[in-house]
Amino acid sequence: MTTTARTDTTDTTASTGTAAATAPGTAATPEDQPGGVGLRLRGLQRSFGATTALDGLDLDITPGELVALLGPSGCGKTTALRIIAGFESADRGELLIGGEDVTAVPANRRDIGMVFQSYSLFPTMTAAENVAYGLRVRKAPKAERAARAGELLELVGLPGREKHYPHQLSGGQQQRVALARALAIRPRILLLDEPLSALDAKVRLQLREEIRRLQLELGITTVFVTHDQEEALSMADRVAVMRDGRLEQCAPPNELYERPATPFVAEFVGTMNRLPGVVRDSGTVEVLGRRLPVHGECPGSGREVDVLLRPEGLKVHTGAEAQGEPATVRVATFLGGVTRLLLSTDSGAEAKADLPSWEAETLTPGARCTLTPHDNPVLVEEVAR
Repeated sequence: MTTTARTDTTDTTASTGTAAATAPGTAATPEDQPGGVGLRLRGLQRSFGATTALDGLDLDITPGELVALLGPSGCGKTTALRIIAGFESADRGELLIGGEDVTAVPANRRDIGMVFQSYSLFPTMTAAENVAYGLRVRKAPKAERAARAGELLELVGLPGREKHYPHQLSGGQQQRVALARALAIRPRILLLDEPLSALDAKVRLQLREEIRRLQLELGITTVFVTHDQEEALSMADRVAVMRDGRLEQCAPPNELYERPATPFVAEFVGTMNRLPGVVRDSGTVEVLGRRLPVHGECPGSGREVDVLLRPEGLKVHTGAEAQGEPATVRVATFLGGVTRLLLSTDSGAEAKADLPSWEAETLTPGARCTLTPHDNPVLVEEVAR
């Protein structure tokens, strides 16, 4: 019953979210456009019956920053977004926008624009009317509404589509209209709830580049919920990885990928090998015949662990003089400039290694080679073998 109730609420909000985020009042003028405000989530908790959606979520977002909330289904990212929007209330905790506590402020007074996965355009309104809807609710003059709608449709790459209805537009074009509508009221915060997941790959790529360009151009503070790692890493200033309602790590994309704080982050973001190793003294681990420094928590000396290594963190040698772990190529997958090898070591472990395709020409299935890791710090996780 709880799940059904939440789904119904989401559907209702999606159809009326723009109206909720555009309270009656004086329409903003260009000089009123905020340059971006800070957003703070402090100890947010939210439960639905016996299910804990948020468990003390803390997150600071700086003015003009784009932060992606990334995590598996049920991790709490959409609940966090809905609490920021005012569509859900936190059981405990605080929400501050521009230093102002808005925890108890209703959605229609938060000056927030939101773009939904399902577009949520009004089918009987033209593109221009959809974009201008929030300004109409705010009782802006007709001429101002028309000018703003035309300006934004051109900004999102839809000049000349003012009189088109949603059914006359492609999915990507409809989402551009939805984005323009969210920006029309000059919101302090822009929220994007998996806005690209319903689009095909080519349109998704084009639109994510367009969203990022507009966000940088306008300097608007943005929170982007996605389950797509590539979207998060390519668009965001920082990526916040969530798990079970809590924040595992929030960092710039390169740091998140290269220096994950936990094994969960390491395996959730990108591809990761788990290879058997043994902890040695001075915080090092022996793996594939090499000793590497351990990043993060390190069990005591002599403990057996899984060593987490990226495919590009492995070197593949074909010379007999190479030192490391002997292995056999099982599968070679050509990916353009990179070829991914699936290998089996003589000790029974499996590993994936990425190397330039020109280096992999002789590494066909059945080829023998030697596998060694690069000399970078690694994460380890103790296991019972």
